[in-house]
Amino acid sequence: MTDLRPTDTAGEGQARPRAAFPVTRGREKGYDRDAVDDFLLRARESFEGRAAEPLTSWDVRHAAFALVRGGYAIDAVDSALGRIEDAFAAREREAEVGRLGAAGWVGRTRELAQEVLDRLSRPPGRRFDRVSVLRFGYRVDEVDLVADRICRYLESGQTVTVEQVRAVAFRMQRGGYREQQVDAVLDSVVEVMLAVS
Repeated sequence: MTDLRPTDTAGEGQARPRAAFPVTRGREKGYDRDAVDDFLLRARESFEGRAAEPLTSWDVRHAAFALVRGGYAIDAVDSALGRIEDAFAAREREAEVGRLGAAGWVGRTRELAQEVLDRLSRPPGRRFDRVSVLRFGYRVDEVDLVADRICRYLESGQTVTVEQVRAVAFRMQRGGYREQQVDAVLDSVVEVMLAVS
C-alpha cells in the first residue's frame, strides 16, 4: 500500500493524512489531492478488513479523480493504484482458489480468457457494437490494433503487460466502437492477466 503520512492539518490541530506523491506546479493539472487521499485511506482500511464497504480490484481499477491545479502527479498516482490493484487481485485470487480449488480456479480463468479471445478474434471492424454516425465512439482501427495484440498474447504468449493494457487510450470517431463494451473486455483482459501472474 502507498505510504500515508501526515503533512497537512485539517483544522483544530488534527493531522490529516497526505499521500507521498509529487504535486503539480504552475498550470499543470493533477489529481485532486483530497479525493486521492480519501480513496487511498478507504483502500487501506478495506485491505486491512476495517472498511464498512470493502473495495475490490475492480473498484481500484475504476477509481477516477478530478483534475485540478496543484494536484498529485497523474503518473505517480496511477502507478500506485496499479500496485494496489495487484494486491487486491492477489488476495481475490487466493480466496477464489480456496473456494473453487486450484482446478476450478484454473478452469474459470481459462473460460474467461476464451470468452475474451472469441470476442477479439472477430473480423476487424466488427469486434464490438458501433455507435450511430451521429455519436462518438472509440476509433475502430486503434481498438482493432490493440485487439490483435491481445489475441497474440492469449494465443501464443506474445509479451503484453498489465500496465500496457491499463494505460491504453483510444481517440474518438463518429460511428466508432461502443466505449462500454471495449472497456468491459479490457477489464476482463486485466483480470485474466492478474489471475495468471
